[in-house]
Formats: sequence, structure tokens, C-alpha cells
Amino acid sequence: MQDDMRERSQLFIGGRWTAPHSTAPAIEVTDASTGGHLGSIPAGDAADVDRAVAAAQAAADEWRQTDPAERAAALEAVREQLASRLDDIADLISLEVGTPSNISKKVQVGLPLATLQGFADAARSFPWERAVGNSVVVREGAGVVAAITPWNYPLHQLVGKVGGALAAGSTVIAKPASDAPLSAFALADAIEAAGLPAGVFNLVSGGGAAVGEPLAGDPRVDLVSFTGSTQVGARIAALAAANVTRTSLELGGKSASIVLDDADLERAVRSSVGNAFLNSGQTCSAWTRLVVPRALQARVIEIAVASVERLRLGHPLEETTRLGPLVSAAQQRSVRAHIDRGTAIARLVTGGSQQPAGLDAGFYVSPTIFADVDNSSPLGQEEIFGPVLSIIPFDSEEQAVTIANDSPYGLAGGVWSGDPEHALAVARRIRTGQIDINGAPFNPIAPFGGVKSSGYGREFGEFGIEEFTVTKAIQR
Repeated sequence: MQDDMRERSQLFIGGRWTAPHSTAPAIEVTDASTGGHLGSIPAGDAADVDRAVAAAQAAADEWRQTDPAERAAALEAVREQLASRLDDIADLISLEVGTPSNISKKVQVGLPLATLQGFADAARSFPWERAVGNSVVVREGAGVVAAITPWNYPLHQLVGKVGGALAAGSTVIAKPASDAPLSAFALADAIEAAGLPAGVFNLVSGGGAAVGEPLAGDPRVDLVSFTGSTQVGARIAALAAANVTRTSLELGGKSASIVLDDADLERAVRSSVGNAFLNSGQTCSAWTRLVVPRALQARVIEIAVASVERLRLGHPLEETTRLGPLVSAAQQRSVRAHIDRGTAIARLVTGGSQQPAGLDAGFYVSPTIFADVDNSSPLGQEEIFGPVLSIIPFDSEEQAVTIANDSPYGLAGGVWSGDPEHALAVARRIRTGQIDINGAPFNPIAPFGGVKSSGYGREFGEFGIEEFTVTKAIQR
């Protein structure tokens, strides 16, 4: 990995790298595995936001009018540039976020590559216009999009917004999370190398107050797309509402995996544990509530603990590692506090809040499982965003559905049954943006988003393009 991928001193505005307006010290990016220095990024400010919005606005009309096939080709060119840097970007994200390198290559970078291709394919087949009576109903780019993204899947969440917006004919100002921003700069490198028009994509790094809030509150921005916590999402929506600016919010989650009594128990539990602990639990759609028949809870615990014992905790760049550190010291403290509180209200069956043996440095937390969890308790209701799984017993299928729906969130989930049609019937009753039956794989072109406090709006594939368009009716 070259130093110029880690040490960044310029912003990408109007098609060129430029010094930030702010004279504030650079923002340090921390190595999650050691707590030491990994890299740095510029601390932008409101003046940088102003320049970036002006550049995006200047490019918007011409980009909106480009042929969709040309926009699709541009996305494929960006994809190729990213693919040529796959290993370096994957290692970068592994050290920023803590994701094991084998997972980073497949998920943190491989999935964004598939997502970009999905947007390109969808742009070529998207129903850009159709006849409705004597009207031609046209879908066109919404205009200037602010893309404010999180640290847990930093490239994928950014590509989910940038790819959809560019395919739609919208222009973008991206603001990455400061905990894991370096892959956003790698995306800017790829966009520059792919030769996209100046101003179509802009990157301004910095804190939420210095960059995020001025960006969300700028009246020239036509749509704000945000992924992150529900609390910050509500603030973003309030800032945008002052200008009647559209928002698309993908927020928190506390998803349930329901194991019915006729399910393949071994497969259901092992898959649910793997889902809950993917990326050390730093996943908004993680199945962090395992809802199981009370009579089977003892066997579920045995399978779950055995599954955790196979998840080797270690340095993210070691090939044998299956679980890495958390992103930051603050996140580590937060997760440990949740675990400590959990020990007073549920049965701890594995893990705990102590620093894992042999890992004295870095932001590590042992994979932790609680059983006999009351769904109304904080372990059942609060998003922990770490490697913590709550096993919640039920006495009837009706109760299982009630438990799954008894949450402020509604982002994802799973249902397991020996009868797929039975599982489908239960899945239809769960209030969530997406749900998997018997471990069905993630679909990068299906709509992704939530209901309730998990937000609104959809990303990926044709649905992600539609999110960044407006509808115009032309009567003739």
C-alpha cells in the first residue's frame, strides 16, 4: 500500500485536487488493529462545501442530458479503475475498519464492484420515459446530491449513493465518515482516472459540524442521501427540511433472525451467528436478535457458542483471522458498556467486555452472546454495533412475529423453516425493508432500505437510480 493512499492533503473539487480552504490540522485516521497512526485527511470547512456545491451545480445540466448509455459506460470505467486497485483498497479498509482482509476483498471492495456494474446494467434498461395518456412521463436526474456516508462499509455505502446518482444523471458531493475515509479518496482517484467530467463528483472530508451540516443545509443541494445513526439522520433531515430538500435516510437496525421449530437448526444458528458477527457486528442490517423456540434454546446456545469458537479473533491482515477489531476506541468503549449492562439483565454464555487475551493493542472486543434475553430490554431494543448477539426465546410462532416487530427499527431480518412457503408467509408479516428466507444470499441489485426508525428511501439497482431522479410530465 503506497503512502499516497494513506496520507491525503487535498480535496477533490471540480475535477481536480485542491488544497482545503481551512487551515485546521489534518484529521488523523487510526489503525484499528493497533490504535496507532494509519493516515490523514484534510479538515474541510463550509467554504470548501460552497466550492464543491458550486462545481456540482455547474456540471448538473450537462450531466443530466447525457445519454444513459454514456453514463453507464462511465460507471463501468470507474469500476475497472477500482478493480485494478482492489487489493490495496481492501487492505486500507481492513486497517481502518477492522474487517478481516479476506472479507474486505469480497465484501468491502468486491461488493461495490458488483454494485457499480448493477447500476450500469440498470441504467441501460431503466424506463426513462413512458406514455401516460397524452403525456410523456420522464425520469431525469434530481440535480445536486449530497452523499454523507458511514465508516462501517465505507466504499460500498458511498458507491451505493454515487453510482445511483451518477446513473440517474445527478451530480454528487461526497462527505465520508472521518473514522474510515481513505477509500473515498481512492474512489476519487478512480473517477479522475476514468475521465468523468469535472464537477460530476466532488469530495470534501471533515467533521459533521464543519462539513456535514453546511452540506445538508445548502439550498443549492437538491437531495441529501445519508447513511448512519438514527439520531444524526434526524438532524440531517431537519437541516434539509428548512430548504424543502429531499432526503433519503438509511439508518440503524436491530434485525431479528427467526428460527421456526421445523428449521434446520444447525444451519440456521450457524448462519445467524455469522451474520450477526460479520465485520465484528459493525453492520446496520446484522441479525443481532436470534429468536428461537424456548424448548430448543439450550441446543441453540451449544451451536452458537461452537460457531463463535471457530471465529478466530486477530489482526485483520492475517489470513486466519475471521473477526477483527472495532473501528475506534470510542466504539470499543460503547460496545463494552453495552456488554457490562447486559450482564445484569441476561445470561452471558460466551465473551464479555474484557480485552481479549493476546491482543493488548487495538480496539478488540470478544464475540459475546447473551441468552434468555427479554426483547423489551436494552439488549433487545438498542443497536449495539459490535459483536454482541441476543438469543430471545419464544413460545409460539405468533409470539416470534410479535418479537421481531417489537423494535423501533425495521431494516432487515431472516426467517428459517423446513417449509420455504411457511417461511415466506412469516416473512411477509415482518415489518422490515428486506428479509431473507433460509439464508438466501444478498442481492446487490435488489432495493435496500428500511422502515420506522431505520429510515426511508432505497438503494442499489434500478431502485437506487430511481431514488436520485425526479418525475416530469410533458403533455402533448
